[in-house]
Amino acid sequence: MTRQTIVSMPGDGIGKVVLPQAIRVLEAVGFEADYVHADIGWEFWVKEGNALPERTVELLAEHKTGLFGAITSKPKPAALAELSPELRDKGYVYFSPIVGLRQRFNLDVCIRPCRSFPGNPLNFIRRSADGGFEEPEVDAVIFRQNTEGLYCGLEWSDPPEGLRAAMATHPKWKAFADVPPEQMAISVRLFTRRACERILRAAFDYARKHGYESVTVCEKPNVLRETSGMMEEIAAEVKAEYDDIALWSTNIDAQMMWLTKNPESYGVLVAGNLFGDIVSDAFAGLVGGLGFACSGNIGDEVAVFEPTHGSAPKYEDLDPPIVNPIAMILSAAMMLDHLGEGEKADRVRGAVATVVAEGKVRAYDMMKLSGGPDVISKGAASTVELTDAIIAAL
Repeated sequence: MTRQTIVSMPGDGIGKVVLPQAIRVLEAVGFEADYVHADIGWEFWVKEGNALPERTVELLAEHKTGLFGAITSKPKPAALAELSPELRDKGYVYFSPIVGLRQRFNLDVCIRPCRSFPGNPLNFIRRSADGGFEEPEVDAVIFRQNTEGLYCGLEWSDPPEGLRAAMATHPKWKAFADVPPEQMAISVRLFTRRACERILRAAFDYARKHGYESVTVCEKPNVLRETSGMMEEIAAEVKAEYDDIALWSTNIDAQMMWLTKNPESYGVLVAGNLFGDIVSDAFAGLVGGLGFACSGNIGDEVAVFEPTHGSAPKYEDLDPPIVNPIAMILSAAMMLDHLGEGEKADRVRGAVATVVAEGKVRAYDMMKLSGGPDVISKGAASTVELTDAIIAAL
């Protein structure tokens, strides 16, 4: 294949630790690419008033594929307090750069596989009927609509009169009509038919390609009748083209219960932005936590692959580093799939599975230790040592 150029965006905190390890694995498996560094994250918010510099956007527009580490996001008051003094009171507003990338490039299909590795001490177990314990195999893939819903950015504090007037056309507004605007904040949950159909069709295509028997829509249509109702309606329309795949429906709250009762029953799940965020983290908790949680953000032309964990800045400067690189490595494997390098992706996942099953080299989270500089003395592998073991398994 043509040699690829990958935009490398370490971001903040442990993103700077784990992303280089993923590149080591990519090189070891024989993936030939050039990596171009791109600026993104809190440092650039503080210095420039923009956590997503336009130069980074231009690099992604040119090269189409990105590997992303992690991001630090803080509430509005903290973000403004850390902005460089010369930039304050000039109208700068912090906005998550990964959300910005999703919206800028319409990376509307987010895929989050949550698969258990045999031998992982963090895997979910439950009591069996005979009083023993069983470890169900979890293999769920969450399709999260990535650009709309409650994360679309349509929010107001002290909403303007025009917005309040528009809200007043709805009969439910009567309960809020006497609330002063300065005591009010509004967030809009916006769905479009086009985006709902795209995420659902992507989910059904994935289920058919990879042999999953069901697609589950995880929303809340009994309360969110218009937005969740739209997702349910379009799901039924799309399902008509996939006779071989069952369509199920669960409410987000009930799904949180069912995933700890019978997680092995679920294959592909589809949800809007917020609910997809919730259910994917919940399933990730069943297969080892965020140290194993990978994801891909897919658009028509651009794709960005990232672990779903945060930046954990308290661990960034530990020497040796202790964080688990597997989520980042599995995200890199997803990138290989996307680029048509499925055989190499399978080899990477196989190497991770081998190391986990052997149980000889484990990060501190796999040993159920609290993170800190002392975990190495307690037998935990460093970030580099765990990566070394995965490369050796290749």
